Amino acid sequence: MAVTPGARDENTTRERILAATAEVLGRNGMTKLSLSQVAAQARVSRPTLYRWFPSKQDLLAAFVVWERSIYERAVAAAADDLPAGERLDAALRIIVEYQQSYPGLRMVDIEPAQVIDRLSHILPRMRDRLQRNMPGPDAAVAASTAVRVAISHYLVRSDDGDDFLAQLRHAAGLT
Repeated sequence: MAVTPGARDENTTRERILAATAEVLGRNGMTKLSLSQVAAQARVSRPTLYRWFPSKQDLLAAFVVWERSIYERAVAAAADDLPAGERLDAALRIIVEYQQSYPGLRMVDIEPAQVIDRLSHILPRMRDRLQRNMPGPDAAVAASTAVRVAISHYLVRSDDGDDFLAQLRHAAGLT
């Protein structure tokens, strides 16, 4: 199905709003998220923002799905056309790149309770995603350990991406 120019523009507007939400969340957190600031950051009017997201809750729900889909697409693209044995390492590299791609977004510093709540929902999904690429009888334990290392690095950020990747590889049994 072909995408019409109008549909492409609307999708771009939605993407801009969601990307702007990431920026505003990084500055203010969820509790103090201002739809006016999101609209200004996205360079759209408030009525345009409300057309896409009628409420703050709708925007946050869409943002969570959008952010997760970015991660999922990145993992899928990184592992595309790789032999099965290299897919896990590609997924681990994406985790490191993903966390380091948002240097200013430290929601954990702004609203730790909100982040901890979100992590409780994200942990099982990340574990399941990694476990699909892990061989052996201890795949579940290795995936859980790697995810906990990733979460640890998110909560207490390290500035050494190579060390982070080495720790993930070790936890996943790649070393």
